[in-house]
Amino acid sequence: MREDGLRDLVQHSPWLIRALGVVRDSGLPDAWIGAGAIRDLVWGERYGDGFDPSSVRDVVVVFHDPTDLSRDNDDRAPRRLVAAWPNPPWEAKNQAAAHTWYPAKFGGGPVAPLRTVADAVATWPEYATAVAVRLDAHDQITVSAPHGLDDLLDGVWRRNPARVSAEISRRRLSRHRPTERWPGVRVVM
Repeated sequence: MREDGLRDLVQHSPWLIRALGVVRDSGLPDAWIGAGAIRDLVWGERYGDGFDPSSVRDVVVVFHDPTDLSRDNDDRAPRRLVAAWPNPPWEAKNQAAAHTWYPAKFGGGPVAPLRTVADAVATWPEYATAVAVRLDAHDQITVSAPHGLDDLLDGVWRRNPARVSAEISRRRLSRHRPTERWPGVRVVM
């Protein structure tokens, strides 16, 4: 099972396990870590020189709180995480409120409210980054991968057309340089 392969990589990263524990214990509702931090772990271990937490640009924490769609709720979330562990570059967003800020930040037309974290993860820019994990109360790792884990585990950078245009994808590809950072990763445009 592909999820077991991802769980194994996560379990063998003390840094990520600590980050997951901080997120779990933060009190943020339905909170997960996803996107680049997960990709960096997997591709660093499978296609690079190993995972280096100091190279993680941001630790994307997504949570779902339909009871408070305010900007203040988003602003408080990373402060809670920093208070518990100041080291990682935390970024936290309430996915229940994404429809209130997404078009202004990323362009495009209105987006429908997201009902779950999995709905949000399904829209992330590449299939390999459309993955999130969390640590439950029993220290078990749960995986959310609406598009599956093939691209992440097989080292494929492929645009997720759900919300990302080909132009934005090319800009992201130029900025992230995946084939330089992780030899063996393939780009599929």
